[in-house]
Amino acid sequence: MQALAALIAAIVSGEASEAVARARRTAVIYALAGLLVLVGAGFLLGAGFLAAAREIGAIPAALWFGGGFVVLALLIVGIDRLATRTRARRAAERRREEARAVASAAAVALLPTLLASRARGLALVLPAAAALAYGVWRENRPRDADDRRD
Repeated sequence: MQALAALIAAIVSGEASEAVARARRTAVIYALAGLLVLVGAGFLLGAGFLAAAREIGAIPAALWFGGGFVVLALLIVGIDRLATRTRARRAAERRREEARAVASAAAVALLPTLLASRARGLALVLPAAAALAYGVWRENRPRDADDRRD
């Protein structure tokens, strides 16, 4: 039995080391490919700049290229800010929903203890009915344009 376990461990560890070696090779290849893409993009930008400089002059070409890159940077930052706000809003909504779920679970867990005494049970009926009525009203009330969430 120990021999079988040792054989299985050797096979698994051999496969794991092969997988790590493959992953390392792949990472090196992708890093080299990424570096070559960056160098190629640099040469393409340089060629585009030289062509624009030949057509409209060096200073206007430099101004157009510089302005274009500034506009691209501003677009990227603006899009990231919008995405960050959206993610933050979704996270806040998820936290609110989780808090509601925890509060509901706690209330359901405490309900048998609170209902153990008849007087306490009767004291809970009115607030529970009020909370239920409020929830139904909020769900079914007409909404203004400002209240709608997109």
